[in-house]
Amino acid sequence: MKRNVAIALALTCAVVVTGCQRFSGSRNYAAPLPATPTTPVGQGDLQPLDPLAPAPGTVDTGVPGTDVAAAPVVAPAGALEIGRSDMAGGWKIASAGDNCMAFMALTTWSGGYRANTRGCSSPALSGISAWDLNDKQVVLKDGTGSVVAQLYATSAEQFNGQTSTGVPISLYR
Repeated sequence: MKRNVAIALALTCAVVVTGCQRFSGSRNYAAPLPATPTTPVGQGDLQPLDPLAPAPGTVDTGVPGTDVAAAPVVAPAGALEIGRSDMAGGWKIASAGDNCMAFMALTTWSGGYRANTRGCSSPALSGISAWDLNDKQVVLKDGTGSVVAQLYATSAEQFNGQTSTGVPISLYR
């Protein structure tokens, strides 16, 4: 019985001391982070959709309703098999004198999986927001789902291909 009373008394003292430390006035809280400026949604130069415009990823044939899918880049003979996990993480991008970073996530998103870039001066490269796999091909897409670039693995750490405008592009670690 005396042992139970001693344990209860020790626990009570520990709780009281803990409470006193909390209200002693010394706070070890981290300073709050400054607010990050953001661009309001819907503020910008968005144009209304043109119902006669070709769908993203198609080529306009000039005749309404007869647009065709953009031709895929032909896989080179030495293209390697790749999986989703091979793409995850940070990559460097080199294209037409632009050298920047790309980050590929495995989070699903419209058009494939989430991606983003940093430090790209090209509007097309800075607009990359998704990636997807199509057999051996890695497809980089913008926020509307339009193809920005198509690449193939030439090694475990290197992908080469071309942008939708035909400019060579490399993705490497």
